[in-house]
Amino acid sequence: MVCLGNICRSPLAHGILQSKLDPSYFYVDSAGTASYHIGEQPDKRSIRIAQLNGIDIRPQSARQFLRSDLDTFDYIYAMDESNYSDILKLATKEEHRSKVKLFLDENENAKVKNVPDPYYGDLTDFELVFKLANETCDIIANKLIAQTFR
Repeated sequence: MVCLGNICRSPLAHGILQSKLDPSYFYVDSAGTASYHIGEQPDKRSIRIAQLNGIDIRPQSARQFLRSDLDTFDYIYAMDESNYSDILKLATKEEHRSKVKLFLDENENAKVKNVPDPYYGDLTDFELVFKLANETCDIIANKLIAQTFR
């Protein structure tokens, strides 16, 4: 899961998807395309909205997306088109480009294409991000489980 600073959207999506998958079979991580918050915990509002929904994202630590992530991960979900574009700039092979997806493209019910950045908003903006991420992570988790255990 990748957003800009790795403290709002991607940690929520990371925590949500992780809560839906068996860690014996799946590894979920998140990163930011920018280096603004490296080493920091998720935003307090992300932590709060996750906690209100039974998910603890406090152990997460922001990191910057690395070119090597294109080799490491099977799927890379960008929270918005800007971060999607930034990730693709690092991709040197078609194999890498094919791994990068726009997160909400997985959710045909989403009425928006980009997960809105709640950073300058309030808790209601984080609630919206949680709702979008939760719905989309349900879809992604079901696909991953079906592919892994068919």
